[in-house]
Amino acid sequence: MKLSEYFENTLGRGVLATADAKGIVDAAVYSRPHFVDEETAVWIMTDRLTHANLQSNPHAAYIFAQAAENAFIGKRLYLTKIREETDPAKIDQMRWRKTYTIPEEQKNEKRFLVYFHIDKVLPLVGDRG
Repeated sequence: MKLSEYFENTLGRGVLATADAKGIVDAAVYSRPHFVDEETAVWIMTDRLTHANLQSNPHAAYIFAQAAENAFIGKRLYLTKIREETDPAKIDQMRWRKTYTIPEEQKNEKRFLVYFHIDKVLPLVGDRG
């Protein structure tokens, strides 16, 4: 199964981990990625710590735990930021979960489409891909 199909069809929870230029780590809950192709994942971000860290350190890891009873399955994506853009129309078009309502206190926040090259994919547990 293609990675894009996996994330389109699999429910679960994800955490995006980043670090600043000094190596101070942050982890934040993020939705499933959007895909341009099988090597490029995209997340919509606000101007918070995760986005700030990516300005000085382009490397990140995304851990996705699949919604499964009594099992630890999912994916680990190792990522490198390749670019970002701020076009509101493109960001709105990229949102694939149209049922998600942006909280009132976040409606006026600047948003970014942040594109990552997928460097490596591993299962949630173990080191065999």
